[in-house]
Amino acid sequence: MTFQNTLEFAKQLDAQDELKKYRQQFIFPQHKEKDVIYFTGNSLGLQPKSAKNYVEDVMNDWANLAVEGHFYADKPWWDYHERFAKPLSKIVGAKTTEVSVMNTLTVNLHLLMVSFYRPTKTRYKIICEEKAFPSDQYMFQSQVNHHGFDPKEAIVEIKRREGEHNIRSEDILAKIEEVGDELALVLFGGVNYYTGQVFDMKTITEAGHKVGANVGFDLAHAAGNIKLELHDWNVDFAAWCSYKYMNSGPGNASGCFVHEKHHHANLPRFAGWWGHNKERRFKMEPTFDPVHGADGWQVSNLPILSLAPYLASIEMFSEVGMDKLIAKRNQITAYLEFILHEIDKEVDSTFEVITPSNQEERACQLSVFLHGEGRSLFDYLMSNGVITDWREPNVIRLAPVPLYTSYEDMYNFGQILKQGILLKR
Repeated sequence: MTFQNTLEFAKQLDAQDELKKYRQQFIFPQHKEKDVIYFTGNSLGLQPKSAKNYVEDVMNDWANLAVEGHFYADKPWWDYHERFAKPLSKIVGAKTTEVSVMNTLTVNLHLLMVSFYRPTKTRYKIICEEKAFPSDQYMFQSQVNHHGFDPKEAIVEIKRREGEHNIRSEDILAKIEEVGDELALVLFGGVNYYTGQVFDMKTITEAGHKVGANVGFDLAHAAGNIKLELHDWNVDFAAWCSYKYMNSGPGNASGCFVHEKHHHANLPRFAGWWGHNKERRFKMEPTFDPVHGADGWQVSNLPILSLAPYLASIEMFSEVGMDKLIAKRNQITAYLEFILHEIDKEVDSTFEVITPSNQEERACQLSVFLHGEGRSLFDYLMSNGVITDWREPNVIRLAPVPLYTSYEDMYNFGQILKQGILLKR
């Protein structure tokens, strides 16, 4: 498609948008009585209008039924989490028994590492990406320390080549082969939070397994954003947060995946009552008998008030389907990149998109170096109704989430960006 940097063209794209009705199902912060241009769904998704009703349903059941809500609510709390299995399995490419919801992201990764990071004296190293999200870095360090290893020796970061913003796939594969028999675990982000680079999870998994390592992924920026086939890729485990692209609310519950090949394995885990055999749970047996599936990694009973808005959003995903989301994602992100380059020409500035240009290596997010511009431009955008994200030293992250951003948003953003630069000249 040949894009145009005009309001008329943007409105034409919106008129043709198969998902345009979903914008009306979200609540936007207001700026001068207009919806903001919201680019930070990669940090916190907007609130679905239906979320409040789902929470109120739980509150009403609590008020009217009290403890009996566990079994007699319209959506009984006892099995509330099971409503996530089918829609989540479609989002991440899994079997329904391979997915569950529980805890929060880093907690789940720690719990999964109990099962899948089992170092020995000779096989103890973890491979991860350079500039993984800090929480992952802290997790790696604490896990390695817990097992009595030196993080400087045990944690192997795949680095970007000099002068490059992204990690080459061939460098990942070469490092996995090089570490070889010393490698216990490969744990990457599915999408790098800083650059927006999408990693080749299928190939990474194959390479890790070839040398005898387990392979897992932090899908914080991937779930609900990219096409995932965790079961077919033979990934051992994964976890994701729900409050970014899946719009569940701040700090909300995490999802997790455990491949079915591990469901009957005698793996170590930190067990709890809610992971015990569902049919025998209330017999209060002294010996743990895990549910055979991802639910067997659950520890405590679920926070239903937190799950309620997540369920509201996840049912919307089920209605739309990932294929339609990805089709719009690709087009609206390409249009945003076009707008950036057009404004670049008009203001004689330099915006360097450090997210890969190859569609297979990027998703919703564009990370942009503002050469010659500084924090003041970000502040101008924020004060003029553009909610975006600043990362040091000089990067803004823009995520045009397909469920609720419009092509007109992209055009209007370009005009505000241009005004902000020209005012400084």
